[in-house]
Amino acid sequence: MFKSKVKKIKVGDAVFGRRELVFIAGPCVIESVDGVMKLAAKLVKLAGGMGVPLIFKASFDKANRSSLDSYRGPGLREGLAVLREVRDRFNVPVLTDIHETWQAEPVAEVVDVLQIPAFLCRQTDLVLAAAQTGKVVNVKKGQFLAPEDMINVVEKISRCGNERIILTERGTSFGYHNLVADMRSLLIMRDLGYPVVFDATHSVQRPGGIGKESGGDGQWAPALARAAVATGVDGIFMETHLNPSEALSDKANAIDFKEVKKLWRSLRQINEL
Repeated sequence: MFKSKVKKIKVGDAVFGRRELVFIAGPCVIESVDGVMKLAAKLVKLAGGMGVPLIFKASFDKANRSSLDSYRGPGLREGLAVLREVRDRFNVPVLTDIHETWQAEPVAEVVDVLQIPAFLCRQTDLVLAAAQTGKVVNVKKGQFLAPEDMINVVEKISRCGNERIILTERGTSFGYHNLVADMRSLLIMRDLGYPVVFDATHSVQRPGGIGKESGGDGQWAPALARAAVATGVDGIFMETHLNPSEALSDKANAIDFKEVKKLWRSLRQINEL
């Protein structure tokens, strides 16, 4: 049971911090317009049929790929055009990440949530740029940080007058090429007064684990998601794909869309308990 009260953060029809589980889902990166639209249509239809709040996520650029040869995405201009089309066509809130300060303003004109990648959560100027847009800011806890250290990130955002903050757990480095999700982190961060999300798919990632690519143990993502909901979270973040084995980024972690309905149903049931 939650021991702390948190601010309620509204994103479209979804409200974090209201005891209702919010789902953030989509592909790791925009691979094609057609692929994104097909997946978005399926996710929105599924969420509507189940009555669950959904935020669609996709990256226009993966600036922290392991190798220079790795696919990064279509870039800012083309990527934002795709995200705008998803938002307008399906009437669904959209989340994407930014990596540089100059991206904050143009991205905020299109999406509902600006996400700060875990590796960049201590980049003060980036965090401030996101905060100053007034948009909801989702900050992923760095793999190198203790959960209580996120108070400093929260203060950077709130001192800009922006209290629309979400914190996301995505695992902590435990030796080389390995992450461990400490469920205590969810409650510690929630005690900071803001909603907390668990990133199920990146928590099973093995950064750089196969040389020029990150590996992962995607089969464990549903189990960790269930554990996180049982511990107490406000949302679940997961990357999904219509054909995970063919994904151009994080294919080892992505959940096959065919498995999403069953997983969402079980997570809702645990949350209701």
